[in-house]
Amino acid sequence: MAVVLALLALLVALAALAVALRAGRSTATGTVEDLPADAAGLRREVAALRAEAVGALRHLAVVRYDAFDEMGGRLSWSLALLDDSGDGVVLTSIRGRNEARTYAKSIAAWSGDQELSPEEAEAVAHARLART
Repeated sequence: MAVVLALLALLVALAALAVALRAGRSTATGTVEDLPADAAGLRREVAALRAEAVGALRHLAVVRYDAFDEMGGRLSWSLALLDDSGDGVVLTSIRGRNEARTYAKSIAAWSGDQELSPEEAEAVAHARLART
């Protein structure tokens, strides 16, 4: 009786394997046929994402420094936030003994609309070099 049950279980397992293989072939065939359409759709999606990312502030650089001789710790800083065209802003915070002042200057095509301090120009240059 145990042998008969074992043979029956073997036949059921082989039948299940045959059904699984047939289902796998039909799924694989459908996937391969759909691939060119899917690839073209993915290319369009990637192109759209790249177009959106052009205006993103992706080029960043920070320069820390001591603005005054009596102050240490490099607590003053200039931060460049620029997009792929070199447009954006440079933020600067100058820390003194009793106060801190913050400035923002517009950047267009990798150069300032106003005169940039050496540290601000350095931040823009570092951001430009970090382009990918």
